[in-house]
Amino acid sequence: MKKQISFTGIGQRADIGDLAIYRMLPNRYADAVGPFVFLDHITPKIYTLINNGGKGAHPHRGIATLSYIMNGENEHFDSEGNYAKVHSGGIHWMKAGRGIVHDENMNYDTDTDNKLIHSFQFWINLPSVIKTEKPEYMAIQGDEVPQKILPNHSGWLKVIVGNYEELYSKIPAYSEQFLFHIRLEAEKKFNVIIADKIEVAAFLPSHNVTINDAIFDAGEIIEFDRNEGGIEINNTSKVAFDILLFGGEAYTEPIVAQGPFVMNSKLEIAEAYRDFLAGKYGEIIYSQEKE
Repeated sequence: MKKQISFTGIGQRADIGDLAIYRMLPNRYADAVGPFVFLDHITPKIYTLINNGGKGAHPHRGIATLSYIMNGENEHFDSEGNYAKVHSGGIHWMKAGRGIVHDENMNYDTDTDNKLIHSFQFWINLPSVIKTEKPEYMAIQGDEVPQKILPNHSGWLKVIVGNYEELYSKIPAYSEQFLFHIRLEAEKKFNVIIADKIEVAAFLPSHNVTINDAIFDAGEIIEFDRNEGGIEINNTSKVAFDILLFGGEAYTEPIVAQGPFVMNSKLEIAEAYRDFLAGKYGEIIYSQEKE
């Protein structure tokens, strides 16, 4: 049986500087999909200049942030002394834990002739027992992301988070969770069965897509019901397209989000701000940049 659609939406503008951004999560229908409590889509744009330094340092606590760079290159800086640059297809993952300040700098990919930038940022909610653990950071280059060719030369699937068949992401998962990037070739189909009680959504970054016999527009997020069932993605066009599929088991603890913090109570939010203002998250030393 095919899964039913719970809601669809197109996101709200949340631009930062010259980056055109649509906030897909949270939205009027859902605060979370599985452990994912936030999704910003940095829409495709051609860059001609290189920006140096960060876009604006800011704190986080209680979540893991994940930046997936579909096109471009992205630098990460944080107050734990971590620095890395990933290129097209790469990932920055940061467990904010008890508190960290970080910054990012997005540019076109200087390793290629392609001046397109296009990326996503997710926040993954952490279980309460690890919300105040020591921060961690991981950079994964595009060629390190697990990938497999789909049957019948239909396209490919990358495992950003979680696992699919024999593929496993390097990113720690503190609950059942997944994030897949699927490239589906022209006039091909992809089917996946989602288990009972698992929350799942699809995001369509650039093309109209037929999912479970209904047509959805580019830029839409689609969430499905929580009953066991199939998701059939059908590319009826003459060109390949990309789709993100993500979700996991429901987050059953209270969710209290304010600004850059996601905790389990208002008191914990107040503590997060107090500790940040007291300087307990540290500061970024930008001179740590590496060539």
